[in-house]
Amino acid sequence: MSAKIQNIRPKQAANAPHEEDRNPGTELDLDWVAGLRVNKSAVERRTSTLAGRRTVKKDYQAAWLLKAVSCIDLTTLAGDDTPGRVRRLCAKAKQPVRQDVLEKLGVGDLDLNVGAVCVYHSMIPAAVDALQGTDIPVAAVSTGFPAGQSPLDTKLREIKASVRAGANEIDIVISRGLVLTGQWKKLYDEVRAFREACGPAHMKTILGTGDLVTLRNVARASAVCMMAGADFIKTSTGKEGINATLPVSLVMVRMIRDYYERTGQLIGYKPAGGVSAAKDALAYLALMKEELGRSWLEPELFRFGASSLLGDIERQLEHNATGRYAAAHHQPMA
Repeated sequence: MSAKIQNIRPKQAANAPHEEDRNPGTELDLDWVAGLRVNKSAVERRTSTLAGRRTVKKDYQAAWLLKAVSCIDLTTLAGDDTPGRVRRLCAKAKQPVRQDVLEKLGVGDLDLNVGAVCVYHSMIPAAVDALQGTDIPVAAVSTGFPAGQSPLDTKLREIKASVRAGANEIDIVISRGLVLTGQWKKLYDEVRAFREACGPAHMKTILGTGDLVTLRNVARASAVCMMAGADFIKTSTGKEGINATLPVSLVMVRMIRDYYERTGQLIGYKPAGGVSAAKDALAYLALMKEELGRSWLEPELFRFGASSLLGDIERQLEHNATGRYAAAHHQPMA
């Protein structure tokens, strides 16, 4: 068991972003944007069979689930968040799987933690304090999250305030109306301004794909945001009616591949909202491996935006270790 897990264990280097990994962006290429098309039927056929064709069982499944844990942005974005809740979440981030379960899996020495902790601006100080001495980044949602309807100067001040408070990553939301009306230059300028305001912090750009209506809009928005300097492109806030889906993800990761072939720049991907089951996490990992390759199975380039996913993964790991499913309330806070 342990040998199989060692092959896909998370990196031991810091997950925190490095300046040399930043996407500098490019000039806006409107010809590329205008030429983008998406074959919806082909996308749906490709993704509808993914989970069935790429299944993993037993020890291999446990190994892949441990990899998934290392790529989670453990998130709390509730109106009743408190510093105490955030501190508990950070404790879970540092020890996401119980030590006794890891021991039974034969990987008790696995230095496992999540990819980041994601909170509102007001909770940044509590998260930074709780994560001192670790390499776990603090991510903050910004720019009028989740609707993104605040004035631009307010959005920029919000980003800068979060960076000053200690956020290593900023999850911004774009103005979806600019996509729906085809105002690509305005979208580029907006995201470029966000990128500058982020300073040293990595920028994850939320498209709000459930609001963009068509897969072609998803592809075009992805391209514009990467050209404007997004370090990650992310599906959703988790607050839309439709959040992350495999068809949307396929379109976005193929845009990442296109951008890499054009520029040599590696852009990260983050599905968020609606990914709550361990089996769904495995499907997304398979998609990333097939479409982008092994490099995109590390937290530097792939994250799940999730609050409940970790609990289901831990239940599956305990079943693998003991042959029994624990009740959800048996797991520590996730």
